[in-house]
Amino acid sequence: MRSLAWVGLAVSLAAFAAPAQAQKSADTLRVTWRDAIPNIDPYYNQLRTGLVLAHQAWDGLVYRDPETFAIKPLLASSWKFIDDTTMEFELRRGVTFHDGSPFSADDVVYTFNTILTDKQVSVPSNFAWMDSTEKVDDYKVRVKLKRIFPAAPEYVAMVLPVWPKAYRERVGADAYAKAPVGAGPYRITRVDGTTQIDLERFDGYYADSPKGRPAIRKLSIHEVADASTETVELIGGKTDWIWNFPADNFDKIAAMPNLVPLRAESMRVGYMQFDAAGRTGADNPLTKLKVRQAIFSAIDRQSFARNLVQGGSRVLDAPCFPTQFGCEASAALRYEYDPAKAKALLAEAGYPNGFQTDLYTYVLPQWGGAVQNYLKAVGIDAHINQLQVGAVVKASLEGKTPMQIGSWGSYSVNDISAFLPFFFTGSNSDYSHDAEVQKLVESGGASTDPDARRKFYSAAIKRITENAYFLPMHTYVTTYGISKALNFKPYPDELPRFYLSSWK
Repeated sequence: MRSLAWVGLAVSLAAFAAPAQAQKSADTLRVTWRDAIPNIDPYYNQLRTGLVLAHQAWDGLVYRDPETFAIKPLLASSWKFIDDTTMEFELRRGVTFHDGSPFSADDVVYTFNTILTDKQVSVPSNFAWMDSTEKVDDYKVRVKLKRIFPAAPEYVAMVLPVWPKAYRERVGADAYAKAPVGAGPYRITRVDGTTQIDLERFDGYYADSPKGRPAIRKLSIHEVADASTETVELIGGKTDWIWNFPADNFDKIAAMPNLVPLRAESMRVGYMQFDAAGRTGADNPLTKLKVRQAIFSAIDRQSFARNLVQGGSRVLDAPCFPTQFGCEASAALRYEYDPAKAKALLAEAGYPNGFQTDLYTYVLPQWGGAVQNYLKAVGIDAHINQLQVGAVVKASLEGKTPMQIGSWGSYSVNDISAFLPFFFTGSNSDYSHDAEVQKLVESGGASTDPDARRKFYSAAIKRITENAYFLPMHTYVTTYGISKALNFKPYPDELPRFYLSSWK
């Protein structure tokens, strides 16, 4: 069936070849992705696509170089720590937002202090280290930290875009999300619900930005429901760029004369999370340690990574990405694939005949189906709820997911403080509610001593894995399908930079 479907897609290519060429002359890069963004304000979604959009249309105070990971000035012309818990930023002069209004310290203070008190912010753990921001003068601000936090510059670079105070206060938060204004290299010109976002190069963008002036004039982002539609649009010449398509299609896309497939391992980690805390009900079998350990033993992660993810995907033992500071894999308890052991553990837990449960997921259906089959083989009947990302996130935050398959990209922050606090510090994303783990994670983020941080994080990893709260499945290998007419370079932080792309 897959081969027949692919043949049908390939045959359609000829009918759309002319529009594909026309888009280059129109200087419009057409992007298709399937994770629709209900609210495109960067602070009110936790989607990777939301982060990608944010870095095209908004700027923060500093910029992380995608090649070296060095932190460079962006809206700030310079910055320094004036003591252990105070960062001082000298702001760039002469910068304007997309509506023509001038950028100043008032915008930074308004943005940073607002997100600290707004309960609707999607990922408060990204800002838990901040205490307040104060204006020194029109072009200087000081960011006060709640505690010593060595990773602060990474967070400023990756997750703290600046709003225009006057415009957002005038129109209100809801209207701002529908007609946003930033200070990035592209300005958003159209937001059509969760189906279409259009952007145009901002001609007033400051010349010495490390992001540079975009070579391509327009971006047209089409948001679709599934991977099949993405592939149809790529093969049919209706788009120039897709990502995260099924690995089985890599060689088939390579055979298309006008397309190029790319692969790059990213900082994203695939995982399974379990309701150990009983948020979905005290009688939930997943509250029992041996049940969770049985699931860990039931899934052949090596085969999953090799055959489904492909492209050099690695199986992980620790709940973090290997390059992140504090990700000490040696501290993790390793679980091997052993179905017989899984069945024995289920029997010891009081479920010799298995049980039924719900499995929520937004990953590719083939991946969820593989996990479902592994579980079925040891007696666990998992009903799959295959939903879009936003729907799974909503259900998870509401405490409705006994078991879920997801992925976490750490907002591309190369420090374990961008991973563990999201899942293990008592937020709505925490399904273990382990006070000891929470204390260890918080302690790891509150020291400038690298050895002390490693010690706390190692202890947290050990306890998390021994209690089987969270199963790291694999690293993601991001697949990209692009037009041959496009110069596009993928980076390991899984942040496509369309402002660095160009036509050949």
